[in-house]
Amino acid sequence: MAQAMKIAIVDDEQDMRQSISQWLALSGYDTETFASAEDALKALGPDYPGIVISDIKMPGMDGMQFLKKLMGSDSSLPVIMITGHGDVPMAVEAMRVGAFDFLEKPFNPDRMSELAKRATGARRLTLDTRALRRELSDGGQIMKKLIGTSPVMDRLREDILDLGQADGHVLIDGETGTGKTLVAHALHAVGSRAGKKFVLVSCAALEEEALAKRLFGPMQPEDSMLPAVEEARGGTLVLEDVEALSEPLQAKLLSFINEQGIPGETRIIAISNLQEAGKTSEDVLRADLFYRLAALRITVPPLRQRGEDILTLFTRLSEQFSEEYGCDAPQVTAQEAAQLLQAPWPGNVRQLINVAERAVLQSRRGSGTIASLLMSDHEDMQPVVTTEGKPLKEYVEAFERMLIDNTMRRHKGSIASVMDELCLPRRTLNEKMAKYGLQRSDYLG
Repeated sequence: MAQAMKIAIVDDEQDMRQSISQWLALSGYDTETFASAEDALKALGPDYPGIVISDIKMPGMDGMQFLKKLMGSDSSLPVIMITGHGDVPMAVEAMRVGAFDFLEKPFNPDRMSELAKRATGARRLTLDTRALRRELSDGGQIMKKLIGTSPVMDRLREDILDLGQADGHVLIDGETGTGKTLVAHALHAVGSRAGKKFVLVSCAALEEEALAKRLFGPMQPEDSMLPAVEEARGGTLVLEDVEALSEPLQAKLLSFINEQGIPGETRIIAISNLQEAGKTSEDVLRADLFYRLAALRITVPPLRQRGEDILTLFTRLSEQFSEEYGCDAPQVTAQEAAQLLQAPWPGNVRQLINVAERAVLQSRRGSGTIASLLMSDHEDMQPVVTTEGKPLKEYVEAFERMLIDNTMRRHKGSIASVMDELCLPRRTLNEKMAKYGLQRSDYLG
């Protein structure tokens, strides 16, 4: 859920502080007031979850000094300055230093609310981006996103940890929607370049000329970014849909790789989406480039090979969507669990996300079933549960594990509540949790 935005109001005049605070509170903002810049600085850290509205003329540390201190601590913090009539030159200087905008006394309260709305929106985006970058640079956190206990996922995590420590370029292939970009983030996060730049370019999203410029330049004076090969220097450059590179761009990329030598200063991770087309990147890339990019290789497994991970993922996703939409997560029947396991999932995890969201929306309306969603996605799928391809025992065990996992999660690890709901004696519940690798400590809180 989005973080609530605060507004820090800094003014030496009590009446002004109170009137601004009251007006913004009526607009739905969480406000806090400070009588001096010195007091405010003690409370405003570099990740302050909000914005600042400050008078320019104050005793002690004035607004300009205060602004410079704030910009030195967090240059992205939106600060709205309040100026007296005729202080426009000072307001212009404040904007040059880094102020978000200014209000001239006497100001229109509606104008202040509009500025606050724009500033808090910008702040939320900044903080969300920072949080994402921290998460993507935290190897432990991002590895947790690779959910599943199936043998193919255990092997994938081992490959990421092994290859993450290597210096060679990496080729990631696999079907669409399997999470190849997430694997690229994980490779960067667990390796020696974790603190360096991670630059991602979608080769299929740009026309030839625009792609060449984005990758290699030259950039125009008005452009706000460097060419990708320069921006990623010393870090990781990820090329999504690498098969979309034309022959001339493949030649330029090969020259860039050769110029770097071995090991390269910049690591390249190439992502290929050709598997479902019956081709491989080896078929469409020039041989010398392919062998340089595929020095190390990871194939991300399709969802249909991940067994009961499908049920675990569906549970996590439906819980997230139910929280977002403010309703209960749908309860999966044994028949629906079997059909989730049997579905061909041509869209893989991306498709599972869509099914989970639609299931939650159906549940909120009180109509529809998970089976009906699967049937609409797969016209050739039969509504009758069969055991073709897997022993019945595997379906039963997968459903049993999901049921215990969901119940433990819902009751936050209360063994007594789980025993009561599932009508299981303590010893039987303990045995089944041990069998399925479920630990009470994972559900507490």
